[in-house]
Amino acid sequence: MFMDLSNNRLTGKLPDCWWNLEALIFMDLSNNSFSSKIPAAVASHNCYLRSLYLAGNGFIGAFPPVLEGCNSLDTLDMGNNKFFGVVPPWIGTHIPLLRILSLKSNNFTGEIPLELSRLSELQLLDISNNSLTGSIPLAFGSLTSMKHPQNLSTTELSNEWKYYDRIDIIWKGHEQKFGKAIQLLTGIDLSGNLLSRCIPEELANLQGIQFLNLSRNHLSCSIPENIGSLTFLESLDLSSNGLTGAIPSSISSIPWLTTLNVSNNLLSGKIPTGNQLRTLTDPSIYSNNSGLCGFPLNISCTNTSLAPDERNGEEEDHWMYYCVIAGIVSGLWLWFGMLFTVKSWRCGFLSFVDGMQCKIMKKM
Repeated sequence: MFMDLSNNRLTGKLPDCWWNLEALIFMDLSNNSFSSKIPAAVASHNCYLRSLYLAGNGFIGAFPPVLEGCNSLDTLDMGNNKFFGVVPPWIGTHIPLLRILSLKSNNFTGEIPLELSRLSELQLLDISNNSLTGSIPLAFGSLTSMKHPQNLSTTELSNEWKYYDRIDIIWKGHEQKFGKAIQLLTGIDLSGNLLSRCIPEELANLQGIQFLNLSRNHLSCSIPENIGSLTFLESLDLSSNGLTGAIPSSISSIPWLTTLNVSNNLLSGKIPTGNQLRTLTDPSIYSNNSGLCGFPLNISCTNTSLAPDERNGEEEDHWMYYCVIAGIVSGLWLWFGMLFTVKSWRCGFLSFVDGMQCKIMKKM
């Protein structure tokens, strides 16, 4: 059974009788004016929901505990409401088939539960614009379905109930609505939270993701050197954090990268060039990083503007040149010194010069 009441003017409380509809597998109540908590269900209820859309209402309260029994859920969109409290760890254990999870633009707090990494089918995770704290779980690097790109050979777009799936996500800097094609999209959006510490290197294991948005947090440390392993990445937004160090040169080897934003950080050094980065000519994507230089910024790279590692590399090169020149000069001085102080060397050298002069004169 499919129930689509989206994009209306429905108000008030959500009745609890819908839990009695055991044949209900798709329910869309998005973009109405519902308010109040999600009603609980009787203890004996059976939940066969596969897709549930509650986005764009005024629902309040904690994450609905009634969903703990909906272990067939494939798509859950609770974005743009007033839910609060923690994101429950049981999502990762009691809803194992979850493929799309959107909790964006609510008032969730606490840390991102490690248990989300158990969702082996998860291909879209959007928990942006909340008040989540702590670090990005290292275990996110083991999200199985994000390690490989989705494709038509492994994804059946003809499944009847999936035909109705649709969701709004920030794609390449703009909010877009995806319908049936959402099954081919893979990515993570954790932007607009209070996340801190480093970007885990383990995220580079997710070689199938197409977008990664970690902007507007409190992330620090440097951008992982292995970020170039995300070979299917099309959109990367790390802006408005506290990231330091140089931009890894491996970013230039991401072949599909068309949208990049690292502005408003503490990055330094020369901006990598070549390959795909040559097409990203908008200087604003690097703006407000006082230590960055090079194209497309109108800031030339001097020794003082380079990152410490780059400066150390140049200094090592300079010292190598100095040592080579000093060695050559020392060798010449030693040779001339021996020539003028050792009689046998001097006689031999003069005899060699006389011999060469005679040969030249004979040829002339």
